[in-house]
Amino acid sequence: MALVEWNRDACETLRANVAGRALDGIAQWKVFHTDVRALDFATFGPVDVIAGGAPCQPFSIGGKHRGTEDERNMIGEFIRAVRVLAPRAFILENVRGLLRPTFTDYFRYVRLALTYPTVAPSPEEGWAGRLTRLQSAQEKGSAGAPRYDVTYRLVNAADYGVPQTRARVFLVGFRTDLGVSYQFPHPTHSQEELWRSQWLTGEYWAEHGLPRPDDCPLTPSQLSRLSALPFPLRKRWRTTRDAIADLPMPAADRDAPGVLNHRLIPGARSYPGHTGSDLDLPAKTLKAGGHGVPGGENMIARRDGTVRYLTVREAARLQTFPDAWRFVGAWGEVMRQLGNAVPMELAYLVARSVADQLAASDGG
Repeated sequence: MALVEWNRDACETLRANVAGRALDGIAQWKVFHTDVRALDFATFGPVDVIAGGAPCQPFSIGGKHRGTEDERNMIGEFIRAVRVLAPRAFILENVRGLLRPTFTDYFRYVRLALTYPTVAPSPEEGWAGRLTRLQSAQEKGSAGAPRYDVTYRLVNAADYGVPQTRARVFLVGFRTDLGVSYQFPHPTHSQEELWRSQWLTGEYWAEHGLPRPDDCPLTPSQLSRLSALPFPLRKRWRTTRDAIADLPMPAADRDAPGVLNHRLIPGARSYPGHTGSDLDLPAKTLKAGGHGVPGGENMIARRDGTVRYLTVREAARLQTFPDAWRFVGAWGEVMRQLGNAVPMELAYLVARSVADQLAASDGG
């Protein structure tokens, strides 16, 4: 099992938690601290699955929107890995900005390049030239049979039990010789059920030992429609309070006893556009920008109007990492690691669905 990462602190975090551990007694995780562009993927084969979260900054709504002109765009390296290694399946994750109209042609290219990875790129052509060639080859039938069946889905992590509103696009592909008809996992949680538990039954507040607030954000017509729905539809969305309520109050000078990476960073302040996450909603999307988090995504907004920074452990809870995970690096660097991560429970759900399909194709 290989993990490839260029950030030194992120590599140390991976080594602290998974390096050298056996998976089902047949393999060990090895962490490669390198630029993926320097890798000879042929040395890794054969592999069953390639999974990757290519850097999202080139396509992020909050970034510079440079897309394919951004040197951090590594989707091409993911395509190269699939072409060289021909895995049985792959999972690629990125931000929803990849689906914006600005990047329509590029996203079409990504899907076609993953569907027909054996149509190798020419050294002199860019992605746009290769897209034209792929489309022409597909129309003429000269690209041959598709090598992969590729599906994609835009999801909100909150709909899968993650206490954070985090919209991400997943592309999943299976080699066509496996005969897999893949469907993305169905959502398990809903906003309507959270509203019901908060503003109709009051169960949410009772569970947390809190009085029901008077300032209901829903209109009478919304409450009426809500009460007419059949419940429970799914589980309720999980909130920031759900995720961190059982943690002790952090101190500023030391980790809380028995809790890793749970130390308060002072100095948080609120200003327009930088307001923090409401405790009783899923958190804002944790981000990993190089110039801070302009929407206050690394802060908690209390009902009295004050704010404080999330501790690393609280942010890890919002990304559904186990409490046993130890993060290495300064607070800002670790928050960048967390902002770059796929929520672990969502990643597991997708990976499990792919693994189940592979096992079924083996007759297991």
